[in-house]
Amino acid sequence: MTIQEQYSHLEKTIRGYNPSVDFSLIRTAFEYADKCHDGQKRKSGEPYIIHPLAVAQIVAEELKLDSESIVAALLHDVIEDTPADHADVARLFSPTIADLVEGVSKLTRIQYATKEDEQMENLRKMLIAMSKDIRVILIKISDRLHNMRTMEYQSPEKQKQKSLETMEIYAPISHRLGMQRMKWELEDLSLKYLDPVGYQEIVSRLEDKKTEYDIFMQKTRAQVETRLDELDIPHLVYGRVKHPYSIYRKMFSQNKNLDEIFDLFAFRVIVDTVGDCYNVLGVVHDIFIPILGRFKDYIGTPKPNGYQSLHTTVMGTDGIPFEVQIRTRDMHEVSEYGVAAHWKYKQNGQGGGAEGKYEWVRRLLENQEGADAEEFIHSLKIDMFADEVFVFTPNGDVQNLPAGATPIDFAYAIHSAVGNRMVGAKVNGRIVTFDHTLKSGDIVEILTSKGAKGPSRDWIKIAKSNEARSKIRQWFKKERRDENIVNGRSAFEAELKHCGLTMKDLLGPDRLPVLLKKVTYPSLDDMYAAIGYGGFTAQKAVSRMQGELQRIAKQQAEKQALEALEHTSKAEDSHPAAPKRVKSEQGIIVEGLDNCLVKFSKCCTPVPGDEIVGFITRGYGVSVHRCDCPNASPERRGDPALADRWIKVSWGSDTNESYPTTLEVVAKDRLNLLLDVSAALSTTKTFVSGVHCRSTDDGFAIARMEIRVRDGDQMHTIINKLNQISGVLQVTRPSG
Repeated sequence: MTIQEQYSHLEKTIRGYNPSVDFSLIRTAFEYADKCHDGQKRKSGEPYIIHPLAVAQIVAEELKLDSESIVAALLHDVIEDTPADHADVARLFSPTIADLVEGVSKLTRIQYATKEDEQMENLRKMLIAMSKDIRVILIKISDRLHNMRTMEYQSPEKQKQKSLETMEIYAPISHRLGMQRMKWELEDLSLKYLDPVGYQEIVSRLEDKKTEYDIFMQKTRAQVETRLDELDIPHLVYGRVKHPYSIYRKMFSQNKNLDEIFDLFAFRVIVDTVGDCYNVLGVVHDIFIPILGRFKDYIGTPKPNGYQSLHTTVMGTDGIPFEVQIRTRDMHEVSEYGVAAHWKYKQNGQGGGAEGKYEWVRRLLENQEGADAEEFIHSLKIDMFADEVFVFTPNGDVQNLPAGATPIDFAYAIHSAVGNRMVGAKVNGRIVTFDHTLKSGDIVEILTSKGAKGPSRDWIKIAKSNEARSKIRQWFKKERRDENIVNGRSAFEAELKHCGLTMKDLLGPDRLPVLLKKVTYPSLDDMYAAIGYGGFTAQKAVSRMQGELQRIAKQQAEKQALEALEHTSKAEDSHPAAPKRVKSEQGIIVEGLDNCLVKFSKCCTPVPGDEIVGFITRGYGVSVHRCDCPNASPERRGDPALADRWIKVSWGSDTNESYPTTLEVVAKDRLNLLLDVSAALSTTKTFVSGVHCRSTDDGFAIARMEIRVRDGDQMHTIINKLNQISGVLQVTRPSG
């Protein structure tokens, strides 16, 4: 392809996504760059202008940036490699374009003591420019990508040097900016020169199995697409094999061969809405068997670089595990292009910058003000890997741990026996506590003793890695059964009390076997032991048993309630007297009924002090509503078809310690609003079991809180306290 053909291809690419751009400006930039680089050759022997054209093509085709970025890409080497300077570019094009070019350029006119100092200072300068305009780094990454694509023309020494720099600096920056496609290609190209044998082995194996893998992916894709078509969910499904560097890292870190890699395949499902994402997740888990512990919700909790998606690993029908990523089109664009997605051309011709999301660049620079180049780069590498830390054993071996990791995580990462025998830890030669937060570069030494009593239960809360927590639980399961039973029983009985139940409710000979079957344990002691070591929770156990108890009582309660109502009606006809008050259940007296199953309706969550009315439900006894609940409106109570099911109820003197209810706060959205709401609830000593907050497009925030209160007086105190918060417009108790 000739130079003119390459330029025509660039124009065609730009026209595909931005037909209204000023093509005369781009043509002028191309001709100016061609003139400035006239006579210069690349290592391949091609005219130098080929490189700026290729970088501009990447900027346009893969990142779809605005016209200023494309012009800067065409000119990115004129200040560095030709007599042109910043003033020339600013005069001929614009100061903004000149700043972009200057930011990408290296500091070639200053002499440095070593090559390392020059590289470090170049990177610092580029990041300073990047903090002002994020497009600098987008162009620079495109520049590095083309250089890596043509690295075969460089000397072996230069290949390794540039590949190492790319792996340590540019790939992590691409990851931090969310530009996954470019990150993967940079990693693969770097690996090609850093470990050519390992790279070639993986590529050859993938090529050998290409037909087999293609058949598997086509079959799996068809299974998903068929089900989604049946449910009429618009979608795009495609599969891929993990890229070579990802496979390489897993093979060497886990000491496995290609056939043992757990999730070699990844499928993506692109849909229209967030709701569809979760619908598709259900479909995938219905078709295939989900693998426990391999689900991640990055939609509810996005990654720091803005990445959003649902990840799940499932077992295919052929017994082959694979990963499925589910996301919307917008999420997919951010996933592929990261920050570049925010700079795509807008209708008014301006880039949609999002530098605010990348404030970390400015903070990084501010924190390193005055630092020498080596210290700056060391800090930069740590910041690029902010979600993980790299620490060393005294022998110099590297351990990769999650951010916030402690000596406990480090000990169990080495070996279970080291963790179980740990009695202390040294970091950089000094004794530290077990909850000490490790930092990248720390040298960690674990102190062990054969007479150690083993891990403490508190370690499970201190440890950050799943591996450490799992190994601690395994130790407790094996070594401390008697202690586990005692602790498990204590936790279980406390949860029973919290839910208004007693052991007497469970221990009937006709009930206990059924309840144990529900929690899948052969005896209470086995269940207590599981709760004690952390393999099961008291909350889950009680929740399952409570549901089963309700099911057992279902038929009996309805029959008893209807029979009692019929008996009461006959008695009133023959002896019209004051209604009889009987023993209360959960603080509720149901007139005319004794030992009646009572439940509080979730639609209006009544508490002592509210005016209430009862409704006999089929299978669940009497449901208690607030009188102002729409579901208990006078119209519904007057309905002839339901009239005989409404019954008088009142609050007794022996009410429970607390009752669940719901509050909704509407306020002007602002910083620290939730913090102020939490403080108000804390000062009133309110138990909060759940909070859901959302912001509206018109600048308001709605917080829905599930709380437990003693009575109406405490409720009024809480409402008054919340109304005093700045910006709060309304506090209500939802109903209906």
